[in-house]
Amino acid sequence: MKIKKNDQVYITAGKDRGKRGKVVRVLPEADKVIVEGINIHKKHVKSKKQGVPGERVEIAAPIHISNVMLVCPETDRPTRIGLRVTEAGKVRVSKRSGKEL
Repeated sequence: MKIKKNDQVYITAGKDRGKRGKVVRVLPEADKVIVEGINIHKKHVKSKKQGVPGERVEIAAPIHISNVMLVCPETDRPTRIGLRVTEAGKVRVSKRSGKEL
């Protein structure tokens, strides 16, 4: 996967199209990412103690990796990602600016 935790991403599809957010968690086995403040769903939580009411909690649900694009820090615009091999190993490269990420 070319998108990693703490990357700034742009949402390209779905109900939150056009928004930006930070990747909180990457799920490589499912090809999904969880982005902060994006794809919010309500989850009903049962009360844990007698006399305390249950509640609805808003959680960020996973979004498919194909529906997000990395935001290039150089140009501050969405970009595709490439890989470049250097002496230190593989490095992610922005296709828009050509700079290392």
